[in-house]
Amino acid sequence: MIRALLLIPAVAAVLSLVIRNALLRRIILVLTAIGHTAMTIAAWHTDPAPLLDGWLMLDKPGLLFLTITSILFLACSLYAFGYLAGEAGKRKQDFEEGVLFTNAPGAVFCACLELFLATMTLVTVSRHIGLLWVAMEATTLASAPLIYFHRHHRSLEATWKYLLICSVGIALALLGNFFMAIAASKPGSEGTAIVVDILIRKGQTLNIPWLKAAFLFFLVGYGTKMGLAPLHTWLPDAHSESPSVISALLSGALLNCAFLGILRSYQICAAAGQSEFCRDLLVLFGLMSIGWATVFILGQTDYKRMLAYSSVEHVGILALGVGIGAGATFGAMLHAVNHSLTKAMLFMAAGNILAVYKTKTTTEVRGVLRVLPVTGVLWIAGFIAITGMPPFGMFVSEFTLLRAMIEQGRIGIAVAFLAMLALIFVGMSVAFLNMAQGKGEKELHLNGKSDSSDKSESVFAVFPPMLLGALTLMLGLYIPTAVNELLHGVASAIGGY
Repeated sequence: MIRALLLIPAVAAVLSLVIRNALLRRIILVLTAIGHTAMTIAAWHTDPAPLLDGWLMLDKPGLLFLTITSILFLACSLYAFGYLAGEAGKRKQDFEEGVLFTNAPGAVFCACLELFLATMTLVTVSRHIGLLWVAMEATTLASAPLIYFHRHHRSLEATWKYLLICSVGIALALLGNFFMAIAASKPGSEGTAIVVDILIRKGQTLNIPWLKAAFLFFLVGYGTKMGLAPLHTWLPDAHSESPSVISALLSGALLNCAFLGILRSYQICAAAGQSEFCRDLLVLFGLMSIGWATVFILGQTDYKRMLAYSSVEHVGILALGVGIGAGATFGAMLHAVNHSLTKAMLFMAAGNILAVYKTKTTTEVRGVLRVLPVTGVLWIAGFIAITGMPPFGMFVSEFTLLRAMIEQGRIGIAVAFLAMLALIFVGMSVAFLNMAQGKGEKELHLNGKSDSSDKSESVFAVFPPMLLGALTLMLGLYIPTAVNELLHGVASAIGGY
């Protein structure tokens, strides 16, 4: 089963490069997503057999993040089906006018998208620390061409910043691998394979100073890829300049992969009795990220960039939840699910808005509810969800975190947490509500930025975000028993209880 999860997108990527028919490539993309999701669902009912002597194995944390990745990729593949059809028409016209040198970007796009799924899947099933590092680096290489899809000078700058900063982070994580290997070795011995399960079993025999150094480098290295402040500087540019469907995957799936890398090292440290050391660092980075995002969300005039800084906020909440521990760990896992679903929905809605208004500036977008009724409703619903308002799932996860803080007597952290969330709500409400309201039809006509053909909302543009919105609404009203058990299992596996 693990082999199939990896091979399905990998083979599809090769086919996408070979096949010349654009429609067939898009069909293969959707079928890949359906097949991958089907295999992921099967993994819920039957534990996949380990491969490579346990180097590849799907445990509860891996299953959780694999499921999030698979669901998001399915939604994004449906959205991309319509997006690529429209983009092909635009690029064909540009090619005929001599603006571009190529009119067939879909092959690289589909191939990289499928390779991106394969590499993220490899992250979720890797139990060997070194193999996990290789998979994390591969996600960077697979996703970089997707950020540069529009071939604009801003997207080029964002791509280089993404590659350089994440490569520095991944290099620091490589040092963490070396330090973990030293922590597990004994003088005169052949050494111990740095497989998570083996290291957890031998936790009490690990060299503590080297283990602490390893966690610190993992936190800084993978924290760079995760978007924890102040290591997040690639994230706003990459998310705002990528096609919206890619922004959805970067924010909803890729950041979780980096988070899983940190959780793996945290599991090992917890087995060695060093959980308090790790938690203090996670609380520090978590509060710093939320605070940093608060400053940049207030007054932000680029709505895709605002969503990017919102991701910085929410990865900070994930780190803070694990750092608080106990019930907050469960809340953090639930929050990872809710954030991924909600943020992907918002980026898709943002893509619909950008396609019509031709601008990312909040002050130039008015009347979304009039011009794009379905997208406008999704935009407002996403705003309510992402700011932690009921009845959406993020309210439940943030309330769970807050309750754990109060139960542990961390009143100062709880007050700071609430204050920053309130400021973020104010900053985002100004932009979202002003964009949704107003006389949009008149403004579009006067500015000459759209015609009637741009205003249609295809099923591929609105159904995927509607699906994701329905899921996060469901998690706010009712958490299915299987999901609840998995979330508690993940919290227990990473030392939350």
